[in-house]
This record gives sequence, structure tokens and C-alpha cells, in this order.
Amino acid sequence: MVDFALTDEQKGVRDWVRTFVERELIPRENEVLRRERAGAAPGLTADEADELRALARKSDFWGVQTPVEYGGMGLDAVSAAIIESELGRTFLTFKFGGEADNILFHANPLQRERYLLPTIEGERKSCFAITEPGAGSDAKAIRTRAVRDGDTWVINGEKTFITGGNEADFALVFAVTDPEKGADGGVTCFIVDRDMGWTSEPIDTMGERRPASLVFDDVRVPHTNILGEEGNGFRLAMQWIGKGRYLLPARAVGACERLLEMALRYAKERSTFGAPIADRQAIQWMIADSQMETEALRLLVLQAAWQVDAGADSRHAQSIAKLYGGQKANEIVDRVMQIHGGMGYTRELPIERWYRDLRLLRIYEGTDEIQRRTIARDLLTGRVKVGSSLG
Repeated sequence: MVDFALTDEQKGVRDWVRTFVERELIPRENEVLRRERAGAAPGLTADEADELRALARKSDFWGVQTPVEYGGMGLDAVSAAIIESELGRTFLTFKFGGEADNILFHANPLQRERYLLPTIEGERKSCFAITEPGAGSDAKAIRTRAVRDGDTWVINGEKTFITGGNEADFALVFAVTDPEKGADGGVTCFIVDRDMGWTSEPIDTMGERRPASLVFDDVRVPHTNILGEEGNGFRLAMQWIGKGRYLLPARAVGACERLLEMALRYAKERSTFGAPIADRQAIQWMIADSQMETEALRLLVLQAAWQVDAGADSRHAQSIAKLYGGQKANEIVDRVMQIHGGMGYTRELPIERWYRDLRLLRIYEGTDEIQRRTIARDLLTGRVKVGSSLG
């Protein structure tokens, strides 16, 4: 028997996060939009985000997927997807505290004290640095080099579109250490403090996110700062990339819900030719399609998360969820803007903000084209059988 019901714990988590979003985040949206229109940096300020994380921690909401032994909540993947969906109901990018990159748990005892534990506590900030100007979706094409010199490694190269790179005080840097071995065995991950010499510059984008360009010019890193084992970097990178791709479309579920709610409210209020536009079939079909696609996306996301919890290989399901989520979220926000007409196109409403932000979902952490390649290759090679999603 298939049971689609959430557990009591999952319902409690969902309700708590929804209340938090409605009380603490959504009321800040107008002020953030006002600041952005005046030329300020987009989104919450660092102080505002820290204040909100501290507030959540008072309710013991800390380290959503961080193991309990490290002070986290240790929640399952389905719960994490539910949380992301609720956070997606606001265009303000916010994450609860107490998290660290999953591969940082491969740190040795000394590295745990210097990097992992302070990151979980919010005392330090990291970034994952693999993407390069010539190596985006093709992670095996990285060119950043690390050459050993005694007890240190000298790193030279550039990374680009690095999330959190402007704020991080250390980076997880992937560099080629043995060109003869290629990606599998020839790439190593280094923990590189900013004060070791790397620099960053923000990249201006059409949305809220401001990724960074990182430059490494003869940056010296101690041999003891290798994360995991020398030559094992690419496997660590794939572990990071696959840690939770389902969380990206999960956030889109919340955005689609909120946008559809806005469309419903406006369609009932706006009248043309003596009747609400909600009475027009053209509007009704846009609403119906948006509801259908949102619910389909929700199930795709939860199925992928369920596979993660079951210990199954969830990569195929996550690629489907991300591909579908990116496409449908963009279609839904476009419909909602159309329903609002000229008002939707203005900056007085957050629709245009979502319009710009949601476009990124089809690009980062694996483009639509990469997801299609993955899905097709899985089927053509027989790694995944048609109709095998439930085992």
C-alpha cells in the first residue's frame, strides 16, 4: 500500500516553518523591494539573516540535516524537502543556521576543530569552488592546478559563479594535482582560508544571487589542508553535487504555491466588462494548469527525497524533479504575470522579482540540457528501467 501522508513530525515541521515564513520573512518583503529599488544590494542583509537564524535557534530549529551528534536536528530528506518548499513561499533567500557542506564531514580531527564545528556554529563561512570559466556543467574540465612544494601546495587558477564566495572565509577548492590521471584520481580538494591569499569579486546578475569569481595566484596551502585523500577530489565533488538536487525544485514548489495564491486573489478582485476576470475561461485554464503542474512537481520532489531516505540511488529522480521544476516554475510565474497584466510587470509587486530569480533554476547546479542528458543516458544504458521509480 502506498501512503502519501506525512508523519506527525513532518507536519509539525511544516507548520512551524510556514508560521516562521509568514511572521518573520514575508512582512520584510516590501522593505527589501524598497531598498532594492533605491539601489541597495538585493535580499536580506547579513545582519538581518543572522538575527532570523538566532530567532529560529531559540526554538531549537538549528542544523536541519546536521547529525544530532553535531548539535543538529538530523531530519530526513523528505522533511528537508518540506522545509525548502515552505521557505520557497517568499522570494527572500534564507537558510536556517547550523549547516555545513556535506563533504566537510570528511574532515580529519584537526580540520573538524578548525573548520567543520565553527561552520556549524555559524562562526565561519565556506564556499564550494569547482566551477571555472571553461568548466561549468563539465566538471571534469577543470584547469586550476595545485603543485606540491615540500609541505605545501601552490594553487593557481580561477573559479567562477561560486555561491557564497564573496562572504566565505574559506573555500573548498578543487584543483588538478596529477594531470596524467585525469578527473578520477588526479583532482584533489583543498581547504583554503581566504587569508592564504585568494581574492573574490562579485558577479552582477539579473536576480538576487550574487555569485563570486575567485582568483588563486600562487596561493600556498599546507598539505594538511587536503580534505579527504589526495586524488579523491572528484568523487567528493560528485558527492556534494548529489547531496540534494531535489531541494532546488522543492523551493520552487513553495514559490508556485504563493504565486498561484496571488493569481487567485487578483483574478477575483480585477473586473473587466462588468465581471471578475476569474469568470473568464482563459484565466481559469491558466489557474488549472498551474495547480496541476505544482502538484505534479510536489510529488516528483517528494519521490526523489523518499528515495534518498530509502538509501536508493536517487540521481535519476532528482534530475527529473529539477528539470520539471525549472521549466514549470518559469511557466507558472509567466502565467501569473499575465493574469496580473500591467501590474504584474511593475516593480510594485514581487512577481517580476520571482520572474528573474526563478530563471536561474534552469541553469545552476546542472542545466536543463544536462538533466535531459542524464535522464536519457540512464534509460539508454539500462541503468534505469522505464516504470521502475517505485522499485
